[in-house]
Amino acid sequence: MTTTLLLLADTHVPKRARRLPGAVLDAAGAADVVVHAGDWVDEATLDLLASRASVLHGVFGNNDGPELRARLPEVARFSVEGVSVAVVHETGQTRGREQRMDEQVPGVDLLVFGHSHIPWDTVSPGGMRLLNPGSPTDRRRQPRCTMMEVTIDGREIDARLIEVDRDR
Repeated sequence: MTTTLLLLADTHVPKRARRLPGAVLDAAGAADVVVHAGDWVDEATLDLLASRASVLHGVFGNNDGPELRARLPEVARFSVEGVSVAVVHETGQTRGREQRMDEQVPGVDLLVFGHSHIPWDTVSPGGMRLLNPGSPTDRRRQPRCTMMEVTIDGREIDARLIEVDRDR
């Protein structure tokens, strides 16, 4: 069986974007699982994604207030087709990230994170896949806004970065 995940982070609605782009909402409706790695900023975004997603896993980020923190965990863990997944907002500085995450979240096959708005796809020395989808609404120093589609087939994890037109 193949499972498709949509990875999102750092949507920052309505502070850095008025709304989620249509491409994000379309992808959320098509995915088997939607994962959001924090910095939603408002509850309406959480409610909107929850209404579109078949399954939604998310965490709060450093820009999320008490209402979101009351509804979301700091770390989310779940399993997809025998693949152990963890979601966090922040992993600290780039240097040493893979080794640090091996120590902080042992036994995880896939770690989804956000905070930097910079897409990231690496494998730790312990074999953990680390993915950051960037941001679909606030590209910061990146050339484009992004999200990520992940396909899990058995224990195979395939990730594809998708550019997002913020105005669509």
